[in-house]
Amino acid sequence: MKKVLKGHFTLAAAALAASAGLAQADTQSELLDLRARVEALEAENQQAGSIPGDFRLGGTSVDIYGYVKADFFYDFDFIQGDSAFVNNTGEPVNATDGRFDATIRQTRLGIRTSTQTGIGLLQGQLELDLFGGSASSPELRVRHANIQIGDNWLIGQTWTNFMPIGQYPVSVEFNGPVGIAFARKPQVRYSNSFGNGFDYSLSIEESAVPSSDPIFTAAAQYSNDLFTARIAGLVGNAESGAVEVDQTGVTLSGAITPWTGGLIQATYVTGEAIGPLLIGLGDAIVGGQANDVDGYTLEFRQQINDQWNVGVAYGREDYDLPTSTGTLSFTELETIHVNAFYSPTDNLTFSAEYIFGERNDTISGNSFDGDRIQLAVQLDF
Repeated sequence: MKKVLKGHFTLAAAALAASAGLAQADTQSELLDLRARVEALEAENQQAGSIPGDFRLGGTSVDIYGYVKADFFYDFDFIQGDSAFVNNTGEPVNATDGRFDATIRQTRLGIRTSTQTGIGLLQGQLELDLFGGSASSPELRVRHANIQIGDNWLIGQTWTNFMPIGQYPVSVEFNGPVGIAFARKPQVRYSNSFGNGFDYSLSIEESAVPSSDPIFTAAAQYSNDLFTARIAGLVGNAESGAVEVDQTGVTLSGAITPWTGGLIQATYVTGEAIGPLLIGLGDAIVGGQANDVDGYTLEFRQQINDQWNVGVAYGREDYDLPTSTGTLSFTELETIHVNAFYSPTDNLTFSAEYIFGERNDTISGNSFDGDRIQLAVQLDF
């Protein structure tokens, strides 16, 4: 129903714009002409076999999507920034007796196109947000820019194939819990299915760390109505000056719906020199050695009714070697997110979240923690 109304609104707006020169007229013939234009546009957009979308440009269907989001947050101990970066915790420059701030940088705009051709369906995606520039002067930043050829090939920038996007914990703030891979990289990906719920994908991607070579990934997934299980692997190399080390990683993830509205999901990642792929952004190479890391997340969610959804997520990262962050360094990161979402309509959501973050300092042996409360309003379109 939402798409239908949205399409009718777009069609009516297009017809109105086309008749702008007649805005002052009020004759029956002009009203009939306007109605005829609307009906013609509707017929073109809804013709049998057409590709769904907000509107059409020749043989291409175009879908515009995204949301406007306003976030308001209060840091009690350390200023963590617009994206609640737990690594900022403990740094003296970030210490505070309490700091209120707000941001609109999560606001997002995307365009999808679909064109039926002689070689199959061609699809394009361009998605932007406002995390370019600085917190005080947001600028557009490219999130996704890719081409899909048929059902199997994707070329361009999107989520790394190593990332378990299907089991990514839900959060109000941008990053979510530590302990999970989070990156968008230019790539060439091939995806297919074995049938009966088994899917697989292979990719060649730009490395997330300095490297003269690409990385190679492979993933396989099984899904049914009750649960999903996925495994992904990564191989490549990382460079730091004259030092070159192997880069390898494995991600295991799964989700289960044990009862109506309930969801339990978990991820586990382990590897060497893959820190820059994780939320915590640990160093890939320290002292000429590959930095090993283990990370995991665990989330529980409950859909209470059509309007309310609540959840809690835990995340952790453990590194063998320390990563410097200004005056401190860390080998351990930990976060907890407790949140609730209320949607009075399909496209409007109010949300609230409590975030606890902790990190150690390998220099002093101390640990530091920070608390944040965040509220947000989001309008989808």
